[in-house]
Amino acid sequence: MKRLEAGTELDGFRIGACLHAGGMAHIYEVTYADERPAPFDMVMKVPRMTAGDGAENIVGFEVEHQILQVLQGTHVPRFVAAGDLVNMPYLVMEHVPGLTLQQVLDAHTHNRTRAEVADITRLGAAIARAAHSLHQQNTCHLDIKPANVLMHPNGHAVLLDFGLSSHAHYPDLLAEELRKAVGSPAWIAPEQVVGVRGDPRSDIFAIGVMLYELATGELPFGNPQTNGGMRQRLWMDPTPPRRLRDDLPEWFQEVVLRCLEPEAAKRYPSAAHLAFDLEHPEQIKVTKRGKQVLGTPFFTHFKRWLKAAGMHYQPSPLPSQQIDEIPIVMVAVPNHEASDATLYSLRQSVARSLGLRPGARLAVVTVISPNLSSSSEHDKSETTLHRQYRTMLQQWAQPLDLSEHQTSYHVLEASDVANAIVRYAEGNNVSIIVMGAATHGLQMQRFVATIPIKVAMDAPCTVILVKQALPFEHLNN
Repeated sequence: MKRLEAGTELDGFRIGACLHAGGMAHIYEVTYADERPAPFDMVMKVPRMTAGDGAENIVGFEVEHQILQVLQGTHVPRFVAAGDLVNMPYLVMEHVPGLTLQQVLDAHTHNRTRAEVADITRLGAAIARAAHSLHQQNTCHLDIKPANVLMHPNGHAVLLDFGLSSHAHYPDLLAEELRKAVGSPAWIAPEQVVGVRGDPRSDIFAIGVMLYELATGELPFGNPQTNGGMRQRLWMDPTPPRRLRDDLPEWFQEVVLRCLEPEAAKRYPSAAHLAFDLEHPEQIKVTKRGKQVLGTPFFTHFKRWLKAAGMHYQPSPLPSQQIDEIPIVMVAVPNHEASDATLYSLRQSVARSLGLRPGARLAVVTVISPNLSSSSEHDKSETTLHRQYRTMLQQWAQPLDLSEHQTSYHVLEASDVANAIVRYAEGNNVSIIVMGAATHGLQMQRFVATIPIKVAMDAPCTVILVKQALPFEHLNN
């Protein structure tokens, strides 16, 4: 299709400058032809449809047209309009400001610098949050790569180009019409190579590839152009990042290599879990995966190769269902005037919640007054005080069987306890909050909104209020 000229009018839009001419589409600035103001800057995406272009171009246009209309939130461009295939296919959407991650990488390459670990983790957490937002809407991007990630000036990530995506509630046109591995070779996940689409953990693999490249300047599996080359990631591990860059912390390698596990079940169960680790690196449990520098032994790769030869990936559940099955559970533990019965009841409720959800993550949280650390009655530094309360939380959790659950401990400072709990839950994609029920009577609750009631009213997730009802004789054992 011939490039559109600036000034051309099409279905009420006036074409502006061509911003990008890629292998799949051209991107143009657009305004309304009648010169009415738009609520935000807009671009028009027109797919390439010349004789030499593959079928995936037009199929990808149909997929993006289908999916972009139903996605919501700040992590995707807002949809405006579309043209049909008969006359002129195009998509008009929000023009989001910012730099793509590819531009960030190119700047480091040009300047011969490496990104700082703090910057990489900030970018990675933002991208994971964006992916989690899609997965909550039952959409897997399946083509997350630096060119398709835009970093908004306010710090959040916006995902672009949904032409290879999959929505659980719509027909997967790419799987039906092309029936082959579809994706960008450097970032495609192992299960995509063998034709399985719709697993949100495929996006986690792609994020791991980008974290690896940001840290080392190299792609973990190169950029293979054949199906055989791409299949190697079904059994091969990349060179440990710390072997290529010795100043990388062990926890960072732990995160990256977990994202890049060949088997999806061994990766992070959701992008929210990945974002949580990147935002709380001090509490990451480092295993042999994070400490190694010599790489995976040949015999291990060989055993994986034998397994992969006959491997049949199973279709994944709905992305939103998978998130619900392995949630982030938060328990709010009171730090004063709490009876043994209350603490015991909370622990029992958490044990039940985790027992029903294998692999769920537990965040143990308490809120202290900001005046506490500065009070003259406490001859302790803020760090020492936080350590004291964190130890208290660890002692509270000690009777729980947490061998199958990642667990972290957090001391928040706030004068408004309910607001602090709600903000923490929002900021960390918490799915379930467990906390004690109000101790006031019903008559009092009619006049005073207690902390549990405030949390239950404002929380973005399920709230389990635990009533104090215990066999007290059990506490004496």
